[in-house]
Amino acid sequence: MLIYPEINPVAIQLGPLAVHWYGLTYLAAFGLFMLLGLRRLQHPAFVSLPPEQAWSRKDVEDILFLGVLGVIVGGRLGYCLFYKPDYYLSHPLEIFAVWTGGMSFHGGLLGVIVAMLWFARSRRRPWLQVADFVAPCVPTGLAAGRVGNFINGELWGRFASADLPWAMVFPHSGSLQPRHPSQIYQFLLEGLLLFVLLWWYARGPRKPGQVAAAFLVGYGSLRFVAEYFREPDDFLGLLSLGMSMGQWLCVPMVLAGIALWLWASRREG
Repeated sequence: MLIYPEINPVAIQLGPLAVHWYGLTYLAAFGLFMLLGLRRLQHPAFVSLPPEQAWSRKDVEDILFLGVLGVIVGGRLGYCLFYKPDYYLSHPLEIFAVWTGGMSFHGGLLGVIVAMLWFARSRRRPWLQVADFVAPCVPTGLAAGRVGNFINGELWGRFASADLPWAMVFPHSGSLQPRHPSQIYQFLLEGLLLFVLLWWYARGPRKPGQVAAAFLVGYGSLRFVAEYFREPDDFLGLLSLGMSMGQWLCVPMVLAGIALWLWASRREG
């Protein structure tokens, strides 16, 4: 079995300034979004738009900026609300202590949805068009985030058989038993696999909303599976039906995606 390689979380130290690997993965995520967003403008769904409705590079930059705000604000508030509501109600000022850790993907998703609504309203664009534009550009950012989780040695997996070739010991987990490197599983599933499938799906002729719906179903399903290998939060453990909080949050996500896809498929245009 493998031993987790102790990686210095600081990538570059410039005097008192420390640049962390985790911060660099966020920068990589934003850079990939910008790159893919510009490529997305070349897909048939956007090339065929009339000139007055065409997207520009500035549109991609603006939706990225709003999305970053949505991820940070929504991710933090989601973590406080979904995972530790009692604690943060008693210590409201600590909600702003983002440097202590604690971000929720599902909260970040809600934040991005609000950002997309704002963008769509301010630019007078159909909201589903904005959602379909953003969806295929997201998974590579999720993959970058999971790399950051692995470098930080956080969000490790559940105990695994020592016979598993890639089982890994995370000494700082408080146990020397081998575990699933669930950060890598999520990197491969929610990151790379979802990107390949969604990018391919988005290139074809789709009705407005179907690409966004595919993202909801795809991410929710793959995250649900990955959670079976990820150690539940120690302050929550497993909840009803032996499912983790992450799995319970994925259930409405998948159902919403199915409902959106069926609704979109029945719409005209």
